[in-house]
Amino acid sequence: MVGEAADGQDAFTLSQKTNPDIILMDVDMPKLDGIDATRLIMERESNIKILMLSVYDDDERIIRAIRSGAVGYILKDADHKEFIRIIKATHKGENVISPFLANRIPKVLSQIEGHTVSNKTTEPDSRFKHLTEKEKETLILLSEGKSNKDIADVMCVSIETIKSHLQAIYKKLGVKSRTEAAIYFLRERG
Repeated sequence: MVGEAADGQDAFTLSQKTNPDIILMDVDMPKLDGIDATRLIMERESNIKILMLSVYDDDERIIRAIRSGAVGYILKDADHKEFIRIIKATHKGENVISPFLANRIPKVLSQIEGHTVSNKTTEPDSRFKHLTEKEKETLILLSEGKSNKDIADVMCVSIETIKSHLQAIYKKLGVKSRTEAAIYFLRERG
């Protein structure tokens, strides 16, 4: 641990001095809230991974946190072991998300996609470019919250074909789940 900040302004200043690998940022902080502090930090140091911590699980805060550049959102009352697992996985560069959000991801993604807010100006990274057109189409439909059956119906293929596409997508993107794939896609689309 390289530091602890009492408010959002201090968090920003300390991050500039210490350049930490990971920041655990509280959403509600005095002077400058955690989401705005995250946005400022990410504008200057995009290599820092920020996990948002909150007692709130409402969609608006989750959406604002992800848009600000946070890599994850964890409820403070999360299981201790899960909390540590998320921090370690984030440090390793894995795309992880608190389990409570998994069943809400389609709704959150659709709300984020409904807006054109983005700080990202680069092309998607090279992993996305390795996907076939069918895999890209599958990923787009997945990010819209569609089930395997729905995706198969839209693409006029079998569910087994969709499962095969998903396994290829996970491998090529270096993710382990539908949620991680959807979040990856959302971030790369900007």
